[in-house]
Amino acid sequence: MTVLNPNFFWGNSTSSMQTEGAYNEGGKGPSVYDNRPAEKNSSDWKVAIDEYHRYPEDISLMKDLGMNFYRFQISWSRVQPKGEGEFNPEGIQFYHDLINELLKSKIQPMICLYHFDMPLYQAEHYNGFINKDVVEHFVDFSKKMVEEFGNQVKYWITFNEQNLYSINEAFKCSGYLNGKQTIRDLYQIQHNIALAHAKVANYIHENYSDLLIGGMLAFQEVYPASPNPQDLEAVRRYKEFTNYNLLRIFTKGKYSNEVISFMKHHHLDDILDSQDLAEIFKIRSDFISFSYYSTTCLDSTKIPIGTIPNDFAKKGTVHNPYLATNEWQWQIDPQGFYSVLMDLYNRTNLPIFPIENGIGVRESWDGKHEINDQYRINYHRHHLMALKKAVQDGANIIGYLGWGLVDIPSSQGNMDKRYGVIYVNRTNHDLKDLKRVPKASYHWLKKVINSNGEDLT
Repeated sequence: MTVLNPNFFWGNSTSSMQTEGAYNEGGKGPSVYDNRPAEKNSSDWKVAIDEYHRYPEDISLMKDLGMNFYRFQISWSRVQPKGEGEFNPEGIQFYHDLINELLKSKIQPMICLYHFDMPLYQAEHYNGFINKDVVEHFVDFSKKMVEEFGNQVKYWITFNEQNLYSINEAFKCSGYLNGKQTIRDLYQIQHNIALAHAKVANYIHENYSDLLIGGMLAFQEVYPASPNPQDLEAVRRYKEFTNYNLLRIFTKGKYSNEVISFMKHHHLDDILDSQDLAEIFKIRSDFISFSYYSTTCLDSTKIPIGTIPNDFAKKGTVHNPYLATNEWQWQIDPQGFYSVLMDLYNRTNLPIFPIENGIGVRESWDGKHEINDQYRINYHRHHLMALKKAVQDGANIIGYLGWGLVDIPSSQGNMDKRYGVIYVNRTNHDLKDLKRVPKASYHWLKKVINSNGEDLT
């Protein structure tokens, strides 16, 4: 019996700063990433994998794999150099050309509007999303993108991994350059991001009945480190503040009562402006999307008294002795993937779309022999087995997108941490020729996609 829907989406996910390069071409303005220098274990962001010039080649490879879906990000500063004011026709045309090439190859595009690369002008002049002026600038940019591309692109998300704005990562992701990283700043950023999402999602639903927009989280399953009831409570509270609060916003347009109570106790409830809450209340989601890579454990004894729930993982994360890890201590857990799929579907009853999944491994190419990445085949095989089990158990799962299936620099700029089934011939500090070279996993994935997930051998 065929498990997956015949219209199941198979594809690839990327971000603009990790793929495009061409940081100073085509009228692009600088983003916060363009100023970040190369370090010992990372590259700069000026070239990435040169997707700006090479996207036809990579789309051809995706087509050969049988992919029918590609989630990419529009670089805000490429289409609007300052993040406000005049738009850049050359930047907009680049994305028209990219979308046309995808559609010509029968690959459906999904647009992500923000993946951490704030226009530098917005960061330097407003300190990023902590300022509501930036919210309005983002909404203006988003409306323009929907007007430009809505006739060709059906699937949309606003913020990549939006729940990161409820933890300390928020300061790195939001264009926040100056400040003391206080609890108030964190909760203001989190709220402003929710407001920005609401305004864009509501605009789409009010004006474009044929478009679909959903929420997107970085969903990492969290386990108690022991049977200690306090470990279980730490997990429950952490997930309520970092995952389930946002799920309620995406599906019911409401903050968690527990989060509101915490904000009142810490004199943060003035952040919850009544007009903002009215806008947020109108949110609805057409699907829930998420990234999944690994799981973690919380040990309550390592969490200092007085730590806010948002910081529990920062203080209390411990290794799970039952799971293997990659070199960067990301724990490999297909069972956790199954649990997340079921949890999200049971809580939301919406189509669930895992749009990032993969394993980062250090690899090199000798210029001659195919890279035998059996570890990557094993990783995706077991996660797809978990996905198929979730479908059999009743979850409505509409697709499976690997992360960076053409090698790209990691989120920290490390080209040595590779996720792809296609090797890109460069290192952190040597661009070489950027040649695309299929790995063993490429041929395996092609077989999987061509069988619609039936043949995982």
